[in-house]
Amino acid sequence: MSPRSDGQWYPPEWPDRIRALAAGELTAATPRRAATVMLLRDGATGCEVHMLRRRASMAFAGGAYAYPGGAVDPRDEHPVRWAGPSRTDWAARLGVAGPAEAQAVVCAAVRETYEEAGVLLAGPTADTVAGDTTGDDWEADRAALVARKLSFATFLDRRGLVLRSDLLGAWARWITPEFEPRRYDTWFFVAALPTGQRTRNASTEADRTVWIRPADAAAGYDRGELLMMPPTIATLRALEPHGTPGAALAASGDQDLTPVLAQARLEGDEVVLSWPGHDEFTKHVSRTRTGGPSA
Repeated sequence: MSPRSDGQWYPPEWPDRIRALAAGELTAATPRRAATVMLLRDGATGCEVHMLRRRASMAFAGGAYAYPGGAVDPRDEHPVRWAGPSRTDWAARLGVAGPAEAQAVVCAAVRETYEEAGVLLAGPTADTVAGDTTGDDWEADRAALVARKLSFATFLDRRGLVLRSDLLGAWARWITPEFEPRRYDTWFFVAALPTGQRTRNASTEADRTVWIRPADAAAGYDRGELLMMPPTIATLRALEPHGTPGAALAASGDQDLTPVLAQARLEGDEVVLSWPGHDEFTKHVSRTRTGGPSA
């Protein structure tokens, strides 16, 4: 793939997979439910977001910057102590079938944030949050969660913790394109870093983490210095106007959660790839091109 003027992650095999899907030679995989969290904090020069860089060896989006997150574990539907909007209210906000599905998505958001960033959006009561979570006993539990030897519901129950769904704000929803072999239906959330906690690179999938202003991260993408997938840069741009974590959380209720799904069509010998509502990501790829896609 030749250098691009921006940092949009674009696998070279996509055009061939798009053509195969159009020809009926490829069956679209069913997307798995997933959740990711944009952790925010007040920095010296404004609101900052926590990002991690995926290891270059990763099969999917290697080298790209993203947020802590991952797929729903079926056990995320197991009963947990719950604070904040009801599961029914969350189901309506997230656009899922019912309370169990809503809990699973919210639970996945909280669990993955703890697994990958060491930050826990839960507390002893409905109006408190855990403090320092870096001790050896906490780390043993986190490792067990990552290994799927421990369910998040059991983890919370053992420690007498309440899941703080009120600390999350739903921000966006993106679905992996139909021509990708690994597909996810992902809800993006915002949350403020709890007082007394700190992030760390707890993910085996990341080789670097950074706190950065959304505007600075977007500028790095625009210069081609930071590689990102369309959902990541799109949500960064949407965060830019909000100067504090509180402002972003307050604005989350007005964010459109209509799923964004890439569309691909063939125009003669050219593949046209677009994301509805996000014109900056539209790409035209000719079968005869040997480099990257044209804008």
